[in-house]
Order: sequence, then C-alpha cells, then structure tokens
Amino acid sequence: MKKKALVMGLVCAAAFSMTAWGSSMTEADTEAMDAEVSALVDEAAEEAGEGYDYSQASSWVQIPAITKDVDTFYILATEYIVSSFEEGAPDYAEVGNPEMKQSAPVEYDAHASAFQDSTNVFVPYYRQSGLRHAGEVWQETGTIDGAISGTPYEDITAALDYYFENYNNGRPFIIAGHSQGSAMSKYVLKNYFKEHPEYYERMVAAYLIGYAVTKDDLEECPYLKFATGESDTGVIVSWNTEGPKNAEEKVSTAVLLPNAISINPLNWKLDDTYAPASENLGSYMPNEKTGKNEITDVGADAQVIPERGVIVTHAESEPAPAEIAEIANAFFGPDGRHASDYSYFYNNIKDNVAKRVAAYLESAK
Repeated sequence: MKKKALVMGLVCAAAFSMTAWGSSMTEADTEAMDAEVSALVDEAAEEAGEGYDYSQASSWVQIPAITKDVDTFYILATEYIVSSFEEGAPDYAEVGNPEMKQSAPVEYDAHASAFQDSTNVFVPYYRQSGLRHAGEVWQETGTIDGAISGTPYEDITAALDYYFENYNNGRPFIIAGHSQGSAMSKYVLKNYFKEHPEYYERMVAAYLIGYAVTKDDLEECPYLKFATGESDTGVIVSWNTEGPKNAEEKVSTAVLLPNAISINPLNWKLDDTYAPASENLGSYMPNEKTGKNEITDVGADAQVIPERGVIVTHAESEPAPAEIAEIANAFFGPDGRHASDYSYFYNNIKDNVAKRVAAYLESAK
C-alpha cells in the first residue's frame, strides 16, 4: 500500500466520515464492521512485535516519587505523527520510537503537569497508533476502535496491571489523557475497569479531554457517570474545544461524535451559560521569545454548545506547525482548537483537580 499517497485523500474524506455510521447502521452492518476491526487488529498485532516491559524504568515517561495521597495515570496523546506518514512507516510506534521519545516530555509539561501539584503522575510509553493508521482504520470501518483496541490497548493494560500491582499501593487515582490518550482512557473505562471493579471504586475522576464522551457511552456502561459540577467524584470530565467558525459551520472533526457531552472548564456547567475570560485562572502557552510555556492571558473564554457537544472559545488561536497544518485542518477543522484543550484552561484544570481530590479524600474519611 502506498501509504503516503493515500493519507491526504483519507484525511480529507470528511474527517473519515465519522458521523456516517450513526443510528442508521443495521445489525448486519455492525457485525461486518466488527469483523473488519478484528481483522485489522490481528494484522497489526503481527506487525507490532513485542511491547514494553513495564518493570523497566525506560518504559515510562515518568515514575514519580510518592509524595501525595492520590495518583494520576496519564495516557499520552498521539505523538507518532509526522513520521507515520513516511513511506513504509509501521502502523504503530515501535518501542523507542524517536518521535514519541522527543515529544512525550513536551506533552508532560503542557498537559500532565496540571495534575502534579495534587497527585503523583505516572506516564507510560505505549505502542500507539500513528496518525496515518488511525485515519485509514477510520476510513475502512467508521470507527477508531480498530486502531487503539489491539496493540495500544495491549500495552496500556500491561502498564495498568504493573502500576496497580507494584506502584499504586491502594491509593485513589485519576485517569487522564488527551486526544488518542483520551480515546484510550474511555476504552479503558469501558473495558479494563469493567473487569477490575476493585480498582474502579478508587477512581477520583477521569479527565478525558480532547475526545468525545457521548450519551451513548453512558447508556452502554451505566456505571460511568459524567461530571455535573466542579467537585463531584467518580465521574468523567471531558470537553472538545473549538473556535466559533467550526461550530457555526457544523464542521465534522476526528474527535467529535454524535451525542457528545462537554463540561465548561471555567464554570463547570453543562448548559450554555457563558463563562467570560475573567473566570480563566491562567492559560499555559509558549513564550515566543523563550520557547517555554508560561502562564498568561490569551482571552480564553468558554461556552458549551450543548447540541454539538463542544465548548467554543474566542481565545487567541495558536497556528499549527507548518509540517502538520494541513493534516490538523483536515482532522480538526478550520477553527479547531484541539491542541489547546489543556493549555487554554490550564490553571482551571489544576484548581479543579485539587478540588476533586479534596472532595474524594474528605468523603473517604
């Protein structure tokens, strides 16, 4: 397969026809799709080789010193991006993938560090799906599950097993991620924790930011609860961020699903109550001169659009790097703010994590 030639045709196919499968699917359609996903998973597993050994420190982006009463298990977003489009590139990031190794610490600083004031943050490497492969699977099957439910899920469940058996020591925990990491976190909630209710009962919250959680997910798994405020626990916290143009034009994006739900990270409401930028405690954005992230004000307000299941902001937009700008536009729309899901609302996330942790520990007394 000439992967490089195929990829842009795939990403431009209405963000992989994400909503086309919807409620019109028949039982036969579902069975056929499941068969295709299974075949893709089996084929990819044969190519992926052996996974990470989570008893080795090199298999983790971070194993923290234990100084807090609560942990966070953070799952990386897609870091295998540019090189996944190269001719002959494997579908999954191989152990030691240079692009992931280089980008993972950057993501830790930009996203996972929001949890470090209140929790001990564990971050595993895993053989994640390349962006190109995720697009191909989506185009062929109508879902991303076939890209994450095989090799990536195998690694993440191995990391979770090792974490719970060797590092967690019975502490409450948060599970979190961004983008592919949030898609994987949702898959973990629906599968791994269904098999391990003894772990799930200690979950403070799940921050599934940058990937859709839907009403259908909650109906499928009644034990999953979506957040309704700023301090409820055992709940899912999720949103997808867009600029006004995406919402006005009802753009299809690769992270949005029908019946999606988003909570406002400034006022922690599910309705369309507008939260002005004055309620933003600080965004975490790169300084153009130093290249380092710093707390600043970029006018990041927020309002939930319930019928679309997103939050819309008028914040200053940070352009995508030139090498991925065309891909980002195809995946996330002309006014997508996917890359800033965490950074726009960084200090509000930190504050919210502290409140949910405090509420959980108080209720556990």
